[in-house]
Amino acid sequence: MMSLARRKAGGLLRPETMRLAAVFCRGFAAAADDNDVVVIGGGPGGYVAAIKAAQMGLKTTCIEKRGTLGGTCLNVGCIPSKVKDRPMALFPIHMSSLIFSSWSFLDSYSLTLLFSCLQALLHSSHMYHEAKHAFPSHGVKFSQLEIDLPAMMAQKDKAVSGLTHGIEGLFKKNKVNYVKGFGKFVSPSEVSVDTLEGGNTVVKGKNIIIATGSDVKSLPGITIDEKKIVSSTGALSLSEVPKKLVVIGAGYIGLEMGSVWGRLGSEVTVVEFAPDIVPSMDGEVRKQFQRMLEKQKMKFMLKTKVVGIDASGDVVKLTVEPAAGGEQSTLEADVVLVSAGRIPYTAGLGLDTIGVQTDKAGRIPVDKHFMTNVSGVYAIGDVIPGPMLAHKAEEDGVACVEFIAGKEGHVDYDMVPGVVYTHPEVASVGKTEEQVKALGVAYQVGKFPFMANSRAKAIDDAEGLVKILAEKETDKILGVHIMAPNAGELIHEAVLALQYGASSEDIARTCHAHPTMSEAVKEAAMATYDKPIHM
Repeated sequence: MMSLARRKAGGLLRPETMRLAAVFCRGFAAAADDNDVVVIGGGPGGYVAAIKAAQMGLKTTCIEKRGTLGGTCLNVGCIPSKVKDRPMALFPIHMSSLIFSSWSFLDSYSLTLLFSCLQALLHSSHMYHEAKHAFPSHGVKFSQLEIDLPAMMAQKDKAVSGLTHGIEGLFKKNKVNYVKGFGKFVSPSEVSVDTLEGGNTVVKGKNIIIATGSDVKSLPGITIDEKKIVSSTGALSLSEVPKKLVVIGAGYIGLEMGSVWGRLGSEVTVVEFAPDIVPSMDGEVRKQFQRMLEKQKMKFMLKTKVVGIDASGDVVKLTVEPAAGGEQSTLEADVVLVSAGRIPYTAGLGLDTIGVQTDKAGRIPVDKHFMTNVSGVYAIGDVIPGPMLAHKAEEDGVACVEFIAGKEGHVDYDMVPGVVYTHPEVASVGKTEEQVKALGVAYQVGKFPFMANSRAKAIDDAEGLVKILAEKETDKILGVHIMAPNAGELIHEAVLALQYGASSEDIARTCHAHPTMSEAVKEAAMATYDKPIHM
């Protein structure tokens, strides 16, 4: 089956269409002083859009305020975290008014930094945890095992530095002009940039893409000092392992950060206003996931709100009560992580100056071509509606540039996978069972546990399952949910299957190498339309 994007793109290969596109692209280069494309923001969406535009023959400039590329994900987020797998008085905090987003992932650059740091620390902390708890059963013993936190942080910083410099190399290779400074609109085709060197320059462009990402959502009455009360950024740069860590918010980032420090020895308590962790997750998988985290000694206080916090002493004291009201209690922590979601970052961009509209949530509405209400001004990534994910922003960037170049772009947000990078990981794409029920669609479910997978058993890491939902009449796959050590890698077979409208039988009849973890996906598919072999 050919996807919508490919079917539409096929029409663009006709000779007359190619001639029109060539004329269109040549027209871009007519004005030597102007850029064809200017991108504000060098995070996942921004730098990918800039590179793609340059590859399509468009004169391109990317403006980034931090002076290093990659965004929160690369600098203080996805990657760093996964290498490591002032005094306040008492303030009232009305948690009941907060929305905790499971897609809670700073501006576009900060976001890539965040995820880079997180990946680094998640991995390092997992290695330590395995050495301490799993190695002896495999016959590997140590006379002494200790944490060298400065060395762990140095490894994280080295990984991030290498990746950010790598993007600069890609800019040079693809001839993307890189301006380091804070940009703001002075007209729909001009951006004034206060450079990091202290000067000012005006960058002109026929098409300008806003890719400034998102920022940490603050909570009423909480001052984040990045020492005792930290955001996700501060949580990746602690100077010592906190004895007690309280995480406010049970979304993706909160649980990943909690996992890092829990593995290294912190006593972690997660406080969540909602009745469930990660509300967007499939209910059955979520329950198993929470049980696994509890086995790792992570504590949960669900349906609980923080009504006060006092950081004036040696420890932080939090006053909490049931979400519906009731008796109050006190929690003590060495560090409190505020992880209650993210908001679009558009402050200081001068959107009002040129008339770009935003909605009540601060997001920028765009049409199907990613154009705002102002002609020639586009927006992608976390500043527009949709999941706040680095890979979603990248897809936005590519599609937006393709539209600008007169071609066909396409992003289907229903096909964007989500991954929680704990251990085990949880990955999903498509609809949850709760969503399928709400639609009233007749469906069938197939499940296969990793306890029955030979590779998982052999490496003694067999917690988790694969769950597939398919339409009963047609067997078309509706959603896939995986909890496994490498679920973030396994999910992409399912993403491709959904993209091409595959059935569960299509996956079941596809040969999978043995022994591999991916055989569990095949077996779950067999269980969906017929019966599995190994269970």
